[in-house]
Amino acid sequence: MNKSNDTANIEQSTTYITSIEELRAFTGVPHEHIIKKTVASIDPHIAYYLSLSSLFFLSTSDQEGKCDVSPRGDEQGFVKVLDDQRIIFPERHGNRRADSLLNILGNPKVGMIFLIPGMNEVLRVNGHARITKDSTLLEQMNWTGKTMGLGIIVEVEECFIHCPRALKTGNAWEPEEWVDATQHPSTKDMFIAHLKMNGIVL
Repeated sequence: MNKSNDTANIEQSTTYITSIEELRAFTGVPHEHIIKKTVASIDPHIAYYLSLSSLFFLSTSDQEGKCDVSPRGDEQGFVKVLDDQRIIFPERHGNRRADSLLNILGNPKVGMIFLIPGMNEVLRVNGHARITKDSTLLEQMNWTGKTMGLGIIVEVEECFIHCPRALKTGNAWEPEEWVDATQHPSTKDMFIAHLKMNGIVL
């Protein structure tokens, strides 16, 4: 994609933030309560939130730092608590790209944002992930439907509730504010166009 001269000039003239001190001049310093709300284990409050969640976003990156975010949706409470340090979720059959799994093999650090549909506050979990093929363990999870025979175990390092601002201001759960279905972008057209850009014509 070619950049316009105006865009190029803007980029060349932009002053970028390059230090923590400079950044804090804009953001300010967080209140102690915001810092201390982070915990390093799964307490009953977090376990209860997970039991009601049917959707989360999984952030991973490879050894070179190339990032990816993948949505994971399933039955309510599909992410199970193994103990106060570990959670597990199933790996379902998909398009075989396996981006998240490949990233985990190269870099186990992951970030997760859990949602409960209709609730604006989200739960954030950061930790280390491993891929398990332990059939006995996976059978004990009692997941409905067919899995790939793999599960992802995350050893949590940070857990905390995030404020409702993003979903609230984004009207995520307000049907009257949603884009009309007739205006939705055509994912089929996007798919075909992007294949064409890469030399594949259907």
